[in-house]
Amino acid sequence: MNPAEKVPSSRALLPLKGDHALLDPGQLSGMAEDAAHDLMAEGESDNTRLAYRAAMRYWAAWFGARYGRPMALPVPVPVVVQFIVDHAQRSTKAGLEHQLPPTIDEALVEAGFKGKLGAPALNTLMHRVSVLSMAHHLSKQPNPCVDAAVKALLSKTRKAYAKRNALPHKQRALTREPMEAVLETCDDSLKGKRDRALLLYAWASGGRRRSEVSEAVYENLRRVEGGNFMYTLASSKTNHNGKLRPEDVKPVVGSAAEALEAWLKASGISSGPLFRRILKNGKLGTDGLSGTAVRDIVKARCALAGVGEDFSAHSLRSGFVTEAGRQNMPLQETMAMTGHRSVDTVAGYFRAGAAQVSAVARMMDTGKRRPDED
Repeated sequence: MNPAEKVPSSRALLPLKGDHALLDPGQLSGMAEDAAHDLMAEGESDNTRLAYRAAMRYWAAWFGARYGRPMALPVPVPVVVQFIVDHAQRSTKAGLEHQLPPTIDEALVEAGFKGKLGAPALNTLMHRVSVLSMAHHLSKQPNPCVDAAVKALLSKTRKAYAKRNALPHKQRALTREPMEAVLETCDDSLKGKRDRALLLYAWASGGRRRSEVSEAVYENLRRVEGGNFMYTLASSKTNHNGKLRPEDVKPVVGSAAEALEAWLKASGISSGPLFRRILKNGKLGTDGLSGTAVRDIVKARCALAGVGEDFSAHSLRSGFVTEAGRQNMPLQETMAMTGHRSVDTVAGYFRAGAAQVSAVARMMDTGKRRPDED
């Protein structure tokens, strides 16, 4: 059958009462465009939205300082190339250098667009180019970031950093021993019980992302036998549509369940955000913690425990995977807990943990021959 024969005729139109504005099917109305923008913004995590906003603010500030006028899309290809050479370090006879003029560098730091002078980390540079690319894609503008010259320069830049052994910075993994020290800092105060429950929930349920912790709600928590819990992730980095999937139900058991039960009893929470702010007067707030607050709790507790300052909220996730490798847990079972879809993503941390207890790495120290065996 011809598909055109399935199209209803004009006689199938709804009989509407009253007048209403008819739309042009070839063009999105202003109201619909605003609504679509709002839905896309709401569907993003707070952390992603803040990171994108900060990257675009930096682009605008850098462009204004470099070219003396406001930035507008589309950005020409030479501008993107200039941005890369301004921020990527290269080897010279005088050592590592980058092209950003010192006066602009200082101005960007003083205005709060940069945290410190000098070239940013390679990951930061790549992220900012990626955000600019996304901005062009969403605005349906010609994208300079997919130009052959830009792609080739980014590829060679990565290789140049790799040849200098300038590895991407990774947050330290919060494995079992430092995690136990961190938990020791959590006393029986309301804040102490909250932080203990938060840390154990995030770590033991599969290394939850900070957005998954900040967005956790009581309604998705279910008590099961043995005093344990099951938590259903309504949305995550791998489940943007909020579909109910078996793999999104995570166990909260053992010491993590005990800590969560103690927090629920102390706080009296029976609906809404699971982890909340505690006000200066010591009372419980109604608002849930932000992703930034979750990160700050991890860093503050690590500082109190004296385990080091180079931990972040992601250290809970990487720590869970690394510890699973150290204890020779099945990779498939570990991935089911974390929610990773790609083996390549999780394998780095997992193998690093497994390597620490690898018998292969200790062949010089095991099974040595006795002198009388020669």
